[in-house]
Amino acid sequence: MIQKMAINLFDRLGEKIIEGYQLSDDDLRTLLSIESEEDLEKLYSAARVVRDYYFGNKVFLNCFIYFSTYCKNQCSFCYYNCRNEINRYRLTREEIKETCKALKGAGFHMVDLTMGEDPYYYEDPDKFVELIQIVKEELGLPIMISPGLMDNNTLLKAREKGANFLALYQETYDTELYRKLRVGQSFDGRVHARLFAKEQGYCIEDGILTGVGNDIESTILSLRGMSTNNPDMVRVMTFLPQEGTPLEGFRDKSSLSELKIISVLRLLFPKRLIPASLDLEGIDGMVQRLNAGANIVTSILPPDSRLEGVANYDRNLKERDRDIKSVIQKLESIGMEPARQADFEAILGC
Repeated sequence: MIQKMAINLFDRLGEKIIEGYQLSDDDLRTLLSIESEEDLEKLYSAARVVRDYYFGNKVFLNCFIYFSTYCKNQCSFCYYNCRNEINRYRLTREEIKETCKALKGAGFHMVDLTMGEDPYYYEDPDKFVELIQIVKEELGLPIMISPGLMDNNTLLKAREKGANFLALYQETYDTELYRKLRVGQSFDGRVHARLFAKEQGYCIEDGILTGVGNDIESTILSLRGMSTNNPDMVRVMTFLPQEGTPLEGFRDKSSLSELKIISVLRLLFPKRLIPASLDLEGIDGMVQRLNAGANIVTSILPPDSRLEGVANYDRNLKERDRDIKSVIQKLESIGMEPARQADFEAILGC
């Protein structure tokens, strides 16, 4: 398939992107169609060239606090959808304070406060805003919020209390697929919320799923859709079938791997943050994602934590390797290291 792209362009793709080359849809079709190990490694290498040009060997570290697993939505892909009969929790203010104490001085660049669309907080959004203030006062770090589709007034209050980043994933810009994934939820509502947050000084993160029946054309539609938001962070995550959900038995036969799309994201968004999540394959998976062009490690959990993640490959494991010390040790073993906090603050525009 690589024959559709000029060989001299593919062999120098990283350098061409740095020089300002913009990938066409035909380029994207070619790159997303790659299957041979040799060509895949060339793609990963091009992404690393671009990543290293802008960020060197520095990596950012994001702590993940899933503080409520209650949700009012029926997302077909999500373990925490309201119809799934699972054990749930909602951290108290005191538990969140204790979690913050365990995080002080650990070396995180940002804290991600994540929840499902918990009716408890949606009925009284000020309670959610109070949590942001607590974490900001306890840690003084940049805060990402991942609260679902909150109203504009709440987003304004959250920004005033110290929220810096809004993560609000579309999952797909293929509207037909969106209806199957985010059942009964507004497509445009999520788009407008990100645009509003951006106008109010937030950095924003958008993201897509792969492995949910999306083909190359659907993926290109999503990649182009994300670009319209001018996002500061873009992510892709592989769908992992979750017990008790409508898609529990779904298995995708596509060759659209997460690693391939991470590399394409790096070429499309050269200067942006791109996550290497620990949620699917732990630290070994982190290394693969960094080698594909990612530059921020996400879903790092507090030490000795039994808090949930998003997909939780390690939900039933006694030993978990998602603490910051384990991450840093692994980074150093592959010649990478945490960035300075000042480098992250520069990205935020602080």
